[in-house]
Amino acid sequence: MAEEHKKVSTVAVYPGTFDPVTYGHLNLICRGAKLFAKLIVGVARGGMKETLFTLEERVEMIQHAIKDIPNVKVESFDGLTVDFVRRKGGNILLRGIRTVTDFEYEYQIALSNRSMAKDIETIFVIPGEEFSFISSSIVKDIVSAGGDGSAFVPQEVNEKMRAKLAPRRNR
Repeated sequence: MAEEHKKVSTVAVYPGTFDPVTYGHLNLICRGAKLFAKLIVGVARGGMKETLFTLEERVEMIQHAIKDIPNVKVESFDGLTVDFVRRKGGNILLRGIRTVTDFEYEYQIALSNRSMAKDIETIFVIPGEEFSFISSSIVKDIVSAGGDGSAFVPQEVNEKMRAKLAPRRNR
């Protein structure tokens, strides 16, 4: 097994739609910032997913939430994640896994990415247990039903969700 050994990049990308960013996402961002010299949060346009927030709104909400973490940058992207990682000079994808279902999905994505880009590694991180049940979809469901999402997302994000989802509740 005489493979060439390259030094691992200190630039990692944490991609996602972040619609909206949750405390679970922020937990992974903070942990990734400790692991890598530079962490880029790649906010995906959404592809097949219909998003509640525009791409610009999602980028802005994350930037506001991580403003005190100097080695984290937030950028939007469209297209293949592996292409974005390469454009940013990284070779690490940071992904969070909460459940076995997440693992099965993320495993398939990691293998697909590896088949397209053998030079990019995926690193899975398990969020803190207090964040293991939080998902953007669940938070949107709570807020759209009139509940308070502030235990799951930053207050600013909660207020923006309530403003966007209130008209839907009042139909």
